[in-house]
Amino acid sequence: MTSVNDCASALIETIPQVMQEIRRYVRSSRGTDISVVQVRVLAFLDGAPGSPLSAVAEHVGLTLPSVSSQVSNLVERGLIYRATSATDRRYVTLMLTEEGHLLLDWVRQKARNRLAADLAHLSPAQQEQLLQATTLLRSVFSAKHSEADRGAAG
Repeated sequence: MTSVNDCASALIETIPQVMQEIRRYVRSSRGTDISVVQVRVLAFLDGAPGSPLSAVAEHVGLTLPSVSSQVSNLVERGLIYRATSATDRRYVTLMLTEEGHLLLDWVRQKARNRLAADLAHLSPAQQEQLLQATTLLRSVFSAKHSEADRGAAG
């Protein structure tokens, strides 16, 4: 019988390997004019438009000055739009521009194609199992993230 600890151990052993492959695919798909950190910034803002620099820094795992430099570069290149909040002039929000969305979509599609090639040998039943497992993981961790967000807001 499988235990919760067996599941946790399998995740700890497997997820880093999968993420390393995805990072490798992103690195090879991004071209030479954008860094993996910048792709991560774009991806974060795609899911959390209007975020402040501090949230981006926390997500990417870099200091504010380091992320500020990356964001400034992305703003100069027209991939991110920086705006002052309408309710608090001290608060700056960040959003992807149309060009930022297009670049991120292109990098994701290239990485997705490489990952799909790795999974192509799986049977349809195995592909369905994998899809169900990832859907379940997403629901577990999305719910946990939502609870944390509600706790921080309250």
